[in-house]
Amino acid sequence: MSLFAGWSAEAARLPDRLEDLHGPWQGVVVLPVHLTWYGLREFDVAAERPRLLLYSIVLSQGRRNDLARFVNPRRLRDDWPQLRPLLSGPMRRACERKFGLRAADHRAHRRAPHRSAHHRALPGHRADPYARLLTCANT
Repeated sequence: MSLFAGWSAEAARLPDRLEDLHGPWQGVVVLPVHLTWYGLREFDVAAERPRLLLYSIVLSQGRRNDLARFVNPRRLRDDWPQLRPLLSGPMRRACERKFGLRAADHRAHRRAPHRSAHHRALPGHRADPYARLLTCANT
């Protein structure tokens, strides 16, 4: 077995335990410019859609200290079924291993997606999972 088996760059960016996350439960989070562009930096963490977008950005692009600062452990666990499809496979697996988030939980708690005609994918095209979040991020 290789010395690096089970190691990934994604796992290295995650804090060691879910309890090491100290993000806010409510309020507005302003992300630093190294995580997102001007105009999409403020997220109300009490609202689900902006929070899902925030967490997907921080988990995908953030450093270890960004995750600890902006992600709330209870919200992450509660939002995992909706957040999971927005992340890359390696990041999903790293979060599930390191934080004890359950891969199977997303099937039991999955909500039926709300898709208006505006958000439906064209025939033959895959829907962009961020499209719904981006339209509601700053509302």
